[in-house]
Amino acid sequence: MQYRESAAAMLRWSCAVAALLCTAAQAHEPVARCFLLDDSTVRCRGVTNDGDEMPGARMDVIAHDGRTLLQGTLSAQSTLSFARPAQAFYVLFEIGPGLQTIVEQEEIRAPTARQRKAPWLRP
Repeated sequence: MQYRESAAAMLRWSCAVAALLCTAAQAHEPVARCFLLDDSTVRCRGVTNDGDEMPGARMDVIAHDGRTLLQGTLSAQSTLSFARPAQAFYVLFEIGPGLQTIVEQEEIRAPTARQRKAPWLRP
């Protein structure tokens, strides 16, 4: 009888730990947003899905042919500004194994008036 109670307690504890680990892993998924500051400048911001800034994290600009055009590091405001490439490209924000997000060139537009008020988009 004691073995069954012990096994059940161990199973409950294991399930609780697994649930906590899953919640923790989901709480830090990368989120990237990119906008055109003007015709030739792109600014991107990388954070986690729970809003944590990621200064020092890596953000790369990659050509569609696979060449890395820029290996950048996010600033203290979790931003990276760069000259808009002439060729087709995408922005890769990766914060760990399997934790990445991509912003395609077609998604990068000028911010709306409301979005422009965000401190990280101000010049």
